[in-house]
Amino acid sequence: MITYSALTTLMGEDAAYALADALEEIAPEPTGVGVFEIEDGSGLWEVATYFTEKPDAGALAVLSALHHAKPFNISEIPEQDWVSKVQRDLAPVVAGRFFVYGTHDADKVPEDKVALLIDAAMAFGTGHHGTTKGCLEAFDTLLADGFDGSRILDIGCGTAVLAMAAAKVLPHQILASDIDPVAVEVAQANVVSNDLIDRVNCVVAAGFGAPELTKNAPYDLVFANILKAPLIGLAPDMGAHVAEDGYAILSGILNEQADEVIAVYHQNGFNLVEKRIIVDWTTLILRKTLSKSG
Repeated sequence: MITYSALTTLMGEDAAYALADALEEIAPEPTGVGVFEIEDGSGLWEVATYFTEKPDAGALAVLSALHHAKPFNISEIPEQDWVSKVQRDLAPVVAGRFFVYGTHDADKVPEDKVALLIDAAMAFGTGHHGTTKGCLEAFDTLLADGFDGSRILDIGCGTAVLAMAAAKVLPHQILASDIDPVAVEVAQANVVSNDLIDRVNCVVAAGFGAPELTKNAPYDLVFANILKAPLIGLAPDMGAHVAEDGYAILSGILNEQADEVIAVYHQNGFNLVEKRIIVDWTTLILRKTLSKSG
């Protein structure tokens, strides 16, 4: 069966969600509507909608004009086995000592790797994106240098792959948080799948804004794989909640944004330890120092 997609972009989150709501009212009715931020710092959002009948191009043109969006790009989507496609696309990822895989690749787990199970249905933050892979490799570097901190937090945890990596190699309780309750549900499911239910605690929180997070401070290591703007906004709180000589592993940073993030964190007591680049994305290892001018 042929299905159809219609995609557009426009400025701003509120405008994108307003357009998504309007799309729910057109005929033929869409089978699904999605809203996604384009993670390039441009402020653009993508609105995608799907149909089992050919959509009304005129109605879509009117909506795009009313909501100041680009004209919809309408495409036919041929029928295919989506489960098999996703499984093919999500091949196992090696990041230092870590091996991220789906259940369809359970027979490929090397004996000498730390295995992290993330299924295709929960694909955001699996290690395939340069930011997640960069964080895992950065953590592997710290471990190779002797890091054994006991207080670790994964902010903006997504699938909780970073928190689970820490729990797999260190004998401590790990905290994971996300501003999105759905992400926290996904994280919790992954924690269960990896037999870490007693090791990783997942909570809904914006930044350090939850009692569970503040009472466990100061942290020896904080992961924050989010985006440049929230990372910069977090810098003062990061300075307040990371222990002296503790670390922050930051990602979600486009290569051209890295120097700005480094400068802001330097003002809040951190020195750069390592900058790791994977394609378009930079991951930073920063260390909290005794002197902000160090």
